[in-house]
Amino acid sequence: MPTEIKPTDLLENPFKLISQDWMLITAGPPDDCNTMTASWGGVGHIWGKDVCWCVVRPVRHTFAFMERNDAFTLSWFAEEHRPALNLLGTKSGRDGDKIAEAGLTRVAGPIAGTTAFAQARLVIACRKVYWHDLDPTHFLDPDIERNYPQRDYHRMYFGEIASILSVE
Repeated sequence: MPTEIKPTDLLENPFKLISQDWMLITAGPPDDCNTMTASWGGVGHIWGKDVCWCVVRPVRHTFAFMERNDAFTLSWFAEEHRPALNLLGTKSGRDGDKIAEAGLTRVAGPIAGTTAFAQARLVIACRKVYWHDLDPTHFLDPDIERNYPQRDYHRMYFGEIASILSVE
């Protein structure tokens, strides 16, 4: 059974969580949501708020859901769910119910209008507070451009952490 914790009580390493364990970025309520696997993002404190930030390319189906919803969730899973994360990162929700195909069960998220997953071990629910489109003229390291061969630069979303649910 998940327990709500404060951001300051999160003991897991955010670098490992995001870059190695991967997360699902999900926007919309359970009956009208989309999700995608991500390994880019962060957590921190800005504007007097505990926040998470994530990035979504405009070409992704999840982008439209992020745009039309005021909140989103970031979810992490045990290693046994790695095949589901692989599927959700490579298949588009435009082509069918990829969440069901991945074997995940949608549940109402910890704040209204969000989606979590019954199998998640950690869910962070955020209310959007800021977005910004990455501008390649601001890249100080020219190697960053290698991530954008199609010039489909990410939109960055900052969300104030409203709730963290942990099963550990």
